[in-house]
Amino acid sequence: MDMDIPGDKRLAAAVVMDDQGRVLLVRRSATEKFLPGVWGVPCGKLDPDESGPDGALRELKEETGLLGEVVRKVGESSFVSEYRGQEIKNWQENFLVRPLSSQITLPEPDQAHVWLARSGLTTVDIDAYNLDIIDQAFTNS
Repeated sequence: MDMDIPGDKRLAAAVVMDDQGRVLLVRRSATEKFLPGVWGVPCGKLDPDESGPDGALRELKEETGLLGEVVRKVGESSFVSEYRGQEIKNWQENFLVRPLSSQITLPEPDQAHVWLARSGLTTVDIDAYNLDIIDQAFTNS
């Protein structure tokens, strides 16, 4: 499969882990079209010329206000979504990120964030896709 066909989307996720091994989860706004109210790691679409690590850090800053440093790439994920009746293959690179700042600012007032240990991840409404991303970070660290 050609990776450059139109309709392929490239994404990057930031698994932010503090020095106690806790992971930052953010709850999406209820107004989001995609997965409203669901908890997950900061993630988003890459700009056309953007590298995965740069995109992960930019999305982290846009979604949480945090500055971070990529420790390493921990894995990849892919999923198929639909846009106007067309199937789009989404390719996502996942990065372990160390936070360089601590003040979290969320874009929407109905959002929330939480730092959770691996054992506490399922205490929030998180999907299997995000759990897998976080597992990659723990498995490949």
